[in-house]
Amino acid sequence: MTNTQTSTVHKTGAAFAYVTTLFFAWGFATSLIDPLIAAVRRVFDLSYTEAFFTTSAWFIAYGVASIPASYVLARLGYSRAIIAALATMVLGCLIVPVATMMDQYAGVLLALFVIASGVTLLQVAANPLVAELGARKSSHFRLNFSQAFNSLGTTIGPWLGSHVLLTGGVFAAGAVVTVATRNESLRSIDAGFLAMGVFFALLALFIFTARKKINAAAPAAVVGASPLAAFGSPWALFGALAIFIYVGAEVAIGSMLTNFLNSANILDIPLEEAGKMVAFYWGGAMIGRFAGSALLTRVPAGVLLAVCTVCAGLLCAVVTQTGGTTAAYAALSIGLFNSIMFPTIFTLTLERSSAPAAATSGLLVFGIIGGAVLPLIAGRIADAAGGALSPAFVVPLAGYAALTVFAIAAARTRVRNGDGAAAPAPH
Repeated sequence: MTNTQTSTVHKTGAAFAYVTTLFFAWGFATSLIDPLIAAVRRVFDLSYTEAFFTTSAWFIAYGVASIPASYVLARLGYSRAIIAALATMVLGCLIVPVATMMDQYAGVLLALFVIASGVTLLQVAANPLVAELGARKSSHFRLNFSQAFNSLGTTIGPWLGSHVLLTGGVFAAGAVVTVATRNESLRSIDAGFLAMGVFFALLALFIFTARKKINAAAPAAVVGASPLAAFGSPWALFGALAIFIYVGAEVAIGSMLTNFLNSANILDIPLEEAGKMVAFYWGGAMIGRFAGSALLTRVPAGVLLAVCTVCAGLLCAVVTQTGGTTAAYAALSIGLFNSIMFPTIFTLTLERSSAPAAATSGLLVFGIIGGAVLPLIAGRIADAAGGALSPAFVVPLAGYAALTVFAIAAARTRVRNGDGAAAPAPH
């Protein structure tokens, strides 16, 4: 290997390490929604459908901001777009205490929308950047490896979030909802989001100091890419639909788990303990992504994706037909099989799309809006079932069945070269 090649590998590896920290950040932020649902449902006296609007406020931002985000990425480039995204997330965190002091649930929803808009830009930039930082044949490995750190964030988030959001105030043993207990719980929500805002600000400073290394390793093709170009690629559209279904299914499960495990016919445990157990759901995804990164060097991505979608669907079926610990651990185990789905769908689509990577990434991130839609459907099913959450698992069950179709189609479709020509699918 020449000195030039060694230098290039070093720059690429350093940039990959810096960008991977971002995956942890947005995973941590997103997973706080799970305990937050249980918190606002009690504090604001909401139904399941109303409480799940916290999820919708977060994930609808992907639908609103993803296409503009690909335009911002094309204009600013990777490092400046990432810093702008983190600044937006800090702003959203600062809105939360204003909303709680005004006792406005709608204000909390607005704050979540702003934070998620920043996360949207972060994902539009980071996902294709990781995929491009190295050889094409290892893109599945790199994105799954980075997503494993995303899962580390989603594993830590529910545990810490439950400890902060679901203790004291209205959640103290024997507590009733009064002005004093509500205010205590609202201050806990403030503390959680202000701490997260400080974390995002420090991360923005870290990326600013590393911007030259990121810019040196980043592909230049992003500049000038049209954010609408992906609408002309059937595979970009197919991939966006798959992301819509996957994220909707994953988020619907995560949104239900705290209250599901707390249910009398499941584990009948306190909300704080149930919320902390959700970490096992996201922890399974973390373990699966590290293991999946290795498996994807040996197993075709489409094949492994199909295996995981079938297993996840079967576990959802178990939840709908059983109860007690069987249903509880079946639901928690779904995270293991969710693990490789998002990054694998993402890279399978990037390989097959005829549109530029930035445009395709923007459309794929748009698909994350599924996290705003499917949980609401699940919430309505739960409310119609008298508060029983097991029947609502039919929503992700149907989603995994559809994703199996995507996986099989991807496995049977040839990969495109960088110039748009078709090439044999990787094995």
